[in-house]
Amino acid sequence: MARKIVHVIGTGTTAEPLIGLLSDYRDHLGIDEVTFQKNTPLTYDRSKVKDLIRRGARLVTTADAMDGFKSIGLDPDHTAEEALERASVIIDCTPKGIGHKNKVEYFEQFQGNTLGFVAQGSEYGFGKMYARGINDEALVHGEDQFIQVVSCNTHNMAGLIQTLALDNNTPDNLVEGRFVVMRRANDISQDTSFIPAPQVEKHIDERYGTHHARDCAELFATRNLDLNLFSSAIKLNTQYLHVLQFNLVVKEPTTLQKVIDRLDADDRIALTEKSSANQIFAFGRDHGHYGRILNQAIVSVPTLQVRAEHEIIGFAFTSQEGNALGSSVAIAEWFLYPHSYEEKVQCLNELYFNEV
Repeated sequence: MARKIVHVIGTGTTAEPLIGLLSDYRDHLGIDEVTFQKNTPLTYDRSKVKDLIRRGARLVTTADAMDGFKSIGLDPDHTAEEALERASVIIDCTPKGIGHKNKVEYFEQFQGNTLGFVAQGSEYGFGKMYARGINDEALVHGEDQFIQVVSCNTHNMAGLIQTLALDNNTPDNLVEGRFVVMRRANDISQDTSFIPAPQVEKHIDERYGTHHARDCAELFATRNLDLNLFSSAIKLNTQYLHVLQFNLVVKEPTTLQKVIDRLDADDRIALTEKSSANQIFAFGRDHGHYGRILNQAIVSVPTLQVRAEHEIIGFAFTSQEGNALGSSVAIAEWFLYPHSYEEKVQCLNELYFNEV
């Protein structure tokens, strides 16, 4: 039987916790080996790489960078090309645009011996969009070899729509969904891209506004649903969490208590009495894996309101890229264990919180 190897490209804010998650839960997930690719030997990244190796992941790099890594005390196990050839599933966590470039230059050469290729939310058009629990039914074995795990904010929006407007209701129960995405400027691990003041984004699409609603609509379109969504976005001078203000208009009348009950029953959504991003971020730092909360959305209960029985309003925090990490593991397991992947990923349940 072929060894089940998951290869992650990158060691940044998404890749690092993903490598750690796959490594720490490797046995439960039925993964034989986790490899990760880093291209530049940097002494200030050495501690991070060493800890990932300590967790059981295996370092690979380009042939040209081998000697550079050895010179700083790190000994890669394989070249990048060898790792691509050996891998069962490849997850690309490189910056925007690089995933598409890698698909053309490398991945398409290995389609015959690789089960699947996964890119993150910035790689629009890389493959079929995916979010765990939202469109699993749309995945088709033998056809969907390239998958784009949608962004963390798209996970948040989709989770709220699924739970409050579509779940146990007719597909056309959602009349309209409007969102304001309040994005953090950068991650606390990043030294660049911070901004001195709030910065609004252009509405680039007449129907959807910003790309957030477009991506969410296209995610549900894989289920043959045509949703009426619109989003606006603003970047805030904070390094904590993204925040989503949502306004869902539904056909079926509802109440505030019904809304809370539905959110509480969804094991991928967390409720909180907190109203500040720093408190929720601190909870993730103290109780999450690599400081991440994997829930798709963290809904602030005090902000919830139902207006005229049909309009659901509230705020939900986006757990950094934690929700996308959960979907990345799930889709890797879908490629490895197509008939039992949901059972396999139950080992991560302890990382999903009912209350934050």
